[in-house]
Amino acid sequence: MIKAETVRPFLTTALDHTDFSFLGEKYTGKVRDVYLQPQHKRRILIATDRQSAFDINWCTIPLKGQVLSQLSAWWFTQVKDIMPTHVLAVPDPNVTVGKDLEILKVEIVVRAYLTGSTKTSAWVNYANGVRDFCGNSLPEGMVKNQPFAAPIVTPTTKGEDDELIDPQGIIAKGLATAEQWEQIVEKAFALFARGQKIAAKRGLILVDTKYEMGFDADGMLTIADEVHTPDSSRYWVQESYQERFDRGEEPESLDKEFFRLWMRAQGFEYGDKNTWPVITDEVRLMLAVKYIDLFERMTGSPFTFPTDPRVIERIERNLQPYAI
Repeated sequence: MIKAETVRPFLTTALDHTDFSFLGEKYTGKVRDVYLQPQHKRRILIATDRQSAFDINWCTIPLKGQVLSQLSAWWFTQVKDIMPTHVLAVPDPNVTVGKDLEILKVEIVVRAYLTGSTKTSAWVNYANGVRDFCGNSLPEGMVKNQPFAAPIVTPTTKGEDDELIDPQGIIAKGLATAEQWEQIVEKAFALFARGQKIAAKRGLILVDTKYEMGFDADGMLTIADEVHTPDSSRYWVQESYQERFDRGEEPESLDKEFFRLWMRAQGFEYGDKNTWPVITDEVRLMLAVKYIDLFERMTGSPFTFPTDPRVIERIERNLQPYAI
């Protein structure tokens, strides 16, 4: 397993943002800088090292962007037989060139366990008495981190604040037709099943995930953005899950839920800036190690550390063929 000291030299090279005017109009997401090139029917996604949680951008995690980009590229090859992917090229460890899509204004969230710590999570809502969760009827008597009888889909709207929504709401708001939603759910369950199967072979549990999908120019439903990364998904270590669950302890996680739980342990309360913790370099390194560990466990390949610390210059050089 990678040691924190191996990652420490990259604390000062973490990628916070990009500003490549030669690529066209930029849209800034929580983690990715996305350059839109509609004239070429493509968009360029650059995964930065920004770390967000609870809708707040906190810091940078060294090499996180490379992990997200390369792990997504690996996963896209694992699921391309289930549905088309947006990937056109991967010209740099932090970059994906993707097909321009009409992105659905809904995030498709698939959950296999009753867990989570955010306002849209299954556990937070269940603990507050919700039993009809996005059109799913949840039984009484469940406890945190318990598996559902079968995975469920719990969509959220996309915008400034993600909001839970049920299929009827999606159709009523015109976010998708009934036929489209049926296809979306079918593909989401198929993607998740593939993810669970592969994760299990690696000694991991794919707990939940979110997918972004869109339609291409031919009306083909296509998977976009990222797949089964530690930012979009929750992973637990299979070997220790049952023992920890039986003791009422949190599972051993390899995703950014570690960061959320750490913040809660420091006294963080959503909406109260007085409780914001200081993110130390040691915390940044701990999370970086978890990201890299997940990459290596999942892909079965060693993570390749950059040989040139000038990441921004490398990305700019590799993206010159995509200048407009």
